[in-house]
Order: sequence, then C-alpha cells, then structure tokens
Amino acid sequence: MTFQSPIELSDIKTAAQRIAPCIRTTPLVTSESLSRLSKTPVHLKLEHHQITNSFKLRGASNAVMALPETAKQRGVVGVSTGNHGRGLAHAAQENGVRCIICMSQLVPQNKIDGIKALGAEVRIIGQSQDDAQIEVDHLVAEQGMTMIPPFDHPDIVTGQASLGLELFEALPGLQTVLVPVSGGGLISGVASALKALKKDVKIIAVSMERGAAMHACLQAGKPILVKEEATLADSLGGGIGLDNQITFNITQNLVDEFILVSEIEIAQAIRHAYWQERQIIEGSGAVCLAALLSQKVKPEGNTIACVTGGNIDLSVHHRIISGENVDISNL
Repeated sequence: MTFQSPIELSDIKTAAQRIAPCIRTTPLVTSESLSRLSKTPVHLKLEHHQITNSFKLRGASNAVMALPETAKQRGVVGVSTGNHGRGLAHAAQENGVRCIICMSQLVPQNKIDGIKALGAEVRIIGQSQDDAQIEVDHLVAEQGMTMIPPFDHPDIVTGQASLGLELFEALPGLQTVLVPVSGGGLISGVASALKALKKDVKIIAVSMERGAAMHACLQAGKPILVKEEATLADSLGGGIGLDNQITFNITQNLVDEFILVSEIEIAQAIRHAYWQERQIIEGSGAVCLAALLSQKVKPEGNTIACVTGGNIDLSVHHRIISGENVDISNL
C-alpha cells in the first residue's frame, strides 16, 4: 500500500499563505564548486537568510498564528536547542504573546542571548531536551500555557513544509533534495510537499554522527531514547519523543536515504560555505554540504542542498574557518 502522509498538500498551501507576510522567500543559488564536484547541478537553498537565521520561523509562526485567542492570552512555551526557541520567540513577539523557552545546558550562549533579545524568558534546565521538557510540562499544568513543540505537531510540520513549496516553485525540475534532520519536522514537511507535487523526487536526510536521534530510531524501527552529545551541529541535538505521532512515521516512509557526517566533515563544510560560497552558516546548517563534500551522497540530476541555519557563535566560526580542528567538548 502506498503511504499517504497525514500532512495534506492543501494544509501546506494554507499554512504558506498564512505565514507569507511574516517570513522571507529565501534565495536559491547555484553552487559552481559543488556542481563540479558532484558532476550534476547543485543548488543551495539559503534558508539561513530567514528573518531569525533559521527555517524554524516558518513552523513557529504558523503554530502561533493558528492558536485561538484564549490560548494566545495565556502564552506559549517551548523546549529548544536554539533555533526553534528563536523562531517561537520572534513569532510570539510579533503576535503580542508571552513566551518562555526551556533549554538544556548544552545550548550555546549565543543562542540563549538571541532568544532573550526577542523578549522571551529563557529557563536553563538539565543536560538534555528531555530534562527541559519537565519544566515545560509544569508551565502547561500550572499556568495553562500552550506548548509549541519543535517538530512533532501538525501546525509546525505544515509551516516547515512551506519550504518544500518554495523549492518546487523555484526549481520544478528538481530531482534530489538534501535536508538536515533532528526531530524530523522540516524533512517531514518538505517530503510531504514535494512527494505530493513530484512523486519521483529523491529525499535524502542528513545528520551528524554524534547523537543523531532520528537515525537511531529508524534503525530500531521505533522511537527510542538516544543520548544527547556535544556536536558542532548542536541544533540537531535532542530526541524525537517516545510518543512521536507524526514525524517518525513520515520520515520512515518518505525519506529515501539517510547520511551521517562527522564533526571534521561538518567543520570542513562550514569552511567551504565561507570561502567558496561566501556564506556564514552554523553546524546544523552545514550537514548537507558536508554530505556532498565528503561524497557520501551521489546526487542525481538537479540537486538542492538545504542550508538551514546561520546562528553560529562568530568566535567559533572564526576558529573553524581559520583551519582549527575545534574541540566540541570545549565550545
């Protein structure tokens, strides 16, 4: 039986229309260097040029805007490794909604500062997203706030799926799409949109070797607990939730290939983005470039690599582009 995504194309188009005034249509550019290396046209979707420097604004904006007024009055709360929190804080600020973001101690200071600058309250709890989730649950129970999860929610996934619509509109002849993966919100949305529009498009998931939760869950055949580890791709950290309702199933059924890249390969991709593409990107946004540069993936036809985040500590970025093998345990 052919898998039918629970995320309908009509819902994706509705979400895209809802958030259109709040987001940017980000550039799609051709990478001459990666095209030469891959021997096929490679294009970069520069989603790190989004308003909050990450794709996460799409889903967060859609989720906040879809809330009933009573829920907006009580406020929203979320758990984040950084970029979802920043997107949710911006969306809440734009809609006059109180926002609290709960984060683990593994989140870099620059991402904490970025969220606070958008008017949200930040609470640092424990060593993982699962620890931070306990505080989120408390705020929901005690204050009646609405939890906006980072990925496993229909409004989040349909919001992220608007990126898939942009990819198709910009390059209808696309054949291969590389997407970074953490909890699966982006790839679930992009895959649902693109497979509905072009059934033969190949969707390739990319994550880091250290603590890639979705990959481990797919290998196990079900959601499992995965230890969170320090990584240059910190925004891809965290589990997918043992009660995952949406993203695991879509990823399992619509993603054609899953690639893992090393810390050294991620650093090389950050360098490449700066020196060859003139782009400043974070580790999580660099994993698709890392997969292409390492030639762990052999793309076919018109290929798009999604560059999804640019919220990197610039002192760390400077060390990486200067050639240093950054020790992630000391970041």
